Amino acid sequence: MINFNGNIAQEENILTQNRAFLYGDGVFETVKILNNKILFLEDHYFRLMASMRVVRMEIPMDFTMEYFEEQVLKLVQQKNISASARARITVFRNDGGLYLPQTNNVSYLINATSLENSSYVLNTSAYEVDLYKDFFVAKQLLSSIKTTNKMVNVTGSIFAHENGLANCLLINDAKNVIEGLQGNLFMLTGKKLVTPPVSEGCLNGIMRKQILALAKKVEGIEVSEEIISPFDLQKADELFLTNVITGIQPITKYRKKEFTSSLAHLLVQKLNESISEN
Repeated sequence: MINFNGNIAQEENILTQNRAFLYGDGVFETVKILNNKILFLEDHYFRLMASMRVVRMEIPMDFTMEYFEEQVLKLVQQKNISASARARITVFRNDGGLYLPQTNNVSYLINATSLENSSYVLNTSAYEVDLYKDFFVAKQLLSSIKTTNKMVNVTGSIFAHENGLANCLLINDAKNVIEGLQGNLFMLTGKKLVTPPVSEGCLNGIMRKQILALAKKVEGIEVSEEIISPFDLQKADELFLTNVITGIQPITKYRKKEFTSSLAHLLVQKLNESISEN
């Protein structure tokens, strides 16, 4: 069951002319719903609008934040999973043309699945990562948005699976570490918490924004957006990844270095408190 242009449908039709399928001509948002409420709704909505503008899509006049919210919740309510769910909203340019589209008008598709936990829970099991060096991420605006072209993430995930890793860290064309396959990277060294700036090519993550704001309120912690080199990882005390579905995922091991997760525990607690207050 999906929401296709506002209509609840039982099955998704795979169209041979669909531009998201043919050319990766689409953008998307993945949101978390708790108790019939989309978390960080405004941030998700405005990132989606910004992404559509970056790739020169026409934004429909009725595609307001309220409409965005209504369409997501309509689907999760219909599926009876609004207590805890994830939903993906994919916006793609309408059929027609080759590389040059015949129109910049768009359609959208929403699918949703249930989640087990009603709050963010820290996964403390072993989570080993390594660098993925087969392909690089370009330091450009397009890298900071969520498009349907994710071949670096797909091939990196296969590499991680083949090598018994929980995840991989991506590097940009300047050989700096920018993020994980499924989330933004944070590094704690001493009392300084660092995450790469969006200008390095990392995703402009919604959870990244929340964690930056929460960490700045932690006494004794200095928060900064700075370049991270592979060498810096070996000197870190703590590494963790963030995304809106998982929240915070501590990295326990990178090569021979093992890490603590004290700040990650504290930030998850503060994250859940901030959600319950809103």
